[in-house]
Amino acid sequence: MAAPELQVSPQAQMAETREPSREWRTFWRNPLAWAGVFGLVFIVLFSFVGPLVYHANDLAIHLNDALQPPSAQFPLGTDELGRNNLSRMMIGGQLSLEVGFAAALVSMVIGVVYGMISGYIGGFTDVLLMRIVDVLYSIPSLFFLLFIDSVFRPSAILLIFIIAVFSWFGVARLVRGQVLSLKSRDYVEAARALGAGNGRIMWRHLLPNVTGVVLVSTTLQVANAILTVAGLSFLGLGLPPPTPNWGQMLSDSMNYMFQNAWWLIYPPGFAILLVELCTNFIGVSLNQAYDPRLRK
Repeated sequence: MAAPELQVSPQAQMAETREPSREWRTFWRNPLAWAGVFGLVFIVLFSFVGPLVYHANDLAIHLNDALQPPSAQFPLGTDELGRNNLSRMMIGGQLSLEVGFAAALVSMVIGVVYGMISGYIGGFTDVLLMRIVDVLYSIPSLFFLLFIDSVFRPSAILLIFIIAVFSWFGVARLVRGQVLSLKSRDYVEAARALGAGNGRIMWRHLLPNVTGVVLVSTTLQVANAILTVAGLSFLGLGLPPPTPNWGQMLSDSMNYMFQNAWWLIYPPGFAILLVELCTNFIGVSLNQAYDPRLRK
């Protein structure tokens, strides 16, 4: 009786190793995927490699050059303090991307672990854990952000923590739903019959099968986190000056929108929009690749 059981698990594992390659081929055949990846790579290179190539005084103040329009010396003009707007765009992009990706990664890890434990154990534990999620969902995040900002000095680590704390609920619910439908599958029962522990079953058999849901959700979390950073900075709750970020630059530019200083308004707004579009393009492409109902 042991031989047939030993044949089931390898077949399931082979299927699990074949699926991702087919799904990734489907992903790369989507024009939106290419647009999203290339756009995101461009933004990353602009923010992290750009300052190494474009030598300038990143945060230097030159009041004599205040509110200069774009020129050969200042490709994106200067702000009200005479600072090079292109350099500030590059440095500001670093903070926005770092906080956005880090917050999305932390929320993904918390949501995956929480959702897998809740769905796999089930019963009273599942009910209790999901009720906790419902309670946390009911807490207005903006009031919590205002409270944290008034108590602690804003920092990148604090922003990552705050955004992650309010971003993992959806991931946990999605993973929990997937695990509930997968834990009774034949390959899971075969692994359990072969003596595999709960940790091995969740790590080796369930986690690979929720990868699609996690990837799609994470890309959307990146977009939401970057937009949250920009929104907080726009409201004056982000990192204090002189550390630039796109949201703060956009907020500062509102004071000069009637002075025809368009170079202060459009670049940070376009950068935020481009990141949102690219991450959503990637998320839509991943969803189409991993969802059999959407495959062409």
